Amino acid sequence: MTLSRRVAAEGLGTALLVATVVGSGIMADRLTNDTAMALMGNTIPTGAILFVLITILGPISGAHFNPAVTAVFALRKELDWSSAAGYVVAQVLGGIIGAVAAHLMFELPALQLATHARTGASQWLSEAIAAFGLVAVILGGLRAKAQAIPALVGLYITAAYWFTASTSFANPAVTIARSLTDTFSGIRPVDALAFILAQLVGALLALALAGWLFKPTGVTE
Repeated sequence: MTLSRRVAAEGLGTALLVATVVGSGIMADRLTNDTAMALMGNTIPTGAILFVLITILGPISGAHFNPAVTAVFALRKELDWSSAAGYVVAQVLGGIIGAVAAHLMFELPALQLATHARTGASQWLSEAIAAFGLVAVILGGLRAKAQAIPALVGLYITAAYWFTASTSFANPAVTIARSLTDTFSGIRPVDALAFILAQLVGALLALALAGWLFKPTGVTE
């Protein structure tokens, strides 16, 4: 695929992912005052859209939709750094467009600054673990059964919404986009940088582990 098509796929996929995350959060918050039910209403659409987007856009760009994942593939030398830079720009811009689209669908101001505080050691650890698990699932899926990755990623994020204290952002582009929505899924801009750093640390740890754990059969140290 040409770089322009791959970059477009990354932007489109990230936009639709964020529109789903933000839009389903707004809908859930409007339909119930029960926080657990609202989170469930946010979780299921996110896992579902990941399965759809990775299935249809994966053959074009690899369906990263995530700068941390893109960085991992660049470090593995499976993506050149020039293309990786294009991916990341498209992911960030796509995420912002997705947040704006969700706001407009629900008749809210197009751009907002989030006021939802998400900070502290437990939140940062949660994000490192969430990103670690996501990258490990992707790399393990490539080793074991590549065609299962859409389901694996969708199911992992569905689970991670509930077993992490941060509800598993696990994605720098999504984190930036969510800092621009003062809705159920938002995060204060002041808290976003620490989330992004934790996500990158988790992704790099998963890359290091995968280099050993998922070595091809017959390869020894």
